[in-house]
Amino acid sequence: MVLVAAPLCVDAQWAVYRDPTLPRTRDGKPNLSAPTPRLNGKPDLSGIWQAESAPVAEIRQFLLPSGINGLGEDLPTKYFFNFFADYPAGQEPFRPDVRAQLAQRPPGPPAAPTLCSLPTLPLQGLAPAPFKIVQTTRLTMVLYEVDTIFRQIFSDGRTLPSDPQPSWLGYSVGKWAGDAFVVETVGFNDKGPIDLLGHPRSESTRLTETFRRPDLGHMDVQIVIDDPKNYTKPVTIVVKHRLVPDTELLESFCHENEKDLAHMPK
Repeated sequence: MVLVAAPLCVDAQWAVYRDPTLPRTRDGKPNLSAPTPRLNGKPDLSGIWQAESAPVAEIRQFLLPSGINGLGEDLPTKYFFNFFADYPAGQEPFRPDVRAQLAQRPPGPPAAPTLCSLPTLPLQGLAPAPFKIVQTTRLTMVLYEVDTIFRQIFSDGRTLPSDPQPSWLGYSVGKWAGDAFVVETVGFNDKGPIDLLGHPRSESTRLTETFRRPDLGHMDVQIVIDDPKNYTKPVTIVVKHRLVPDTELLESFCHENEKDLAHMPK
């Protein structure tokens, strides 16, 4: 049984704000099927987004015996738990030494001194918590509600650094390919996992994300992990996101209220 190790979000009073720029249906609700907004001729990805929830049956194997307690108001996508969820058990493209290391660990997330993990990609965008994209012509910002952290995606024509300083969220540059925003990220450290089960990444990891917004209320993100040190081939997933309209992000810091670790079985 794989255990969920993190309290992902807490119930809170959301800030209510009626966005005057959103098209609406006759009953006043945001028209999520309205055409994609555009900025300088390209889809405008700006907005508050959240990965769509998975059916309980799809992620039951990852839950505590008590069910979904601790997961907050929304369930995660299956890729939050396991980036390799589309592969049958034992057929994941792990290198032999990685498979051996994973086999020696007990089931579930790696042991940690706190349930408040440090930020890591692609896990940060897969959590069942909102994040905000702020798009400009030269820079796209991603503001994550979880632990109130940010990410910069440079779209001013610069190239990726040849020898980046290893970091938790890496160094990202983006460019448009038609209506798709393609983001390349390198410069990761080898300390952050790519999912809750703790599948590793190395400093050679290259992350490619392709953002597509087909209409107002939906965004698809194709994620490719290419890490030849740990995996025998690049691995691709597609995660669907929904717009979270008429609200704003809240300040949120896990360490402020983390009380669970002391009560968990050793």
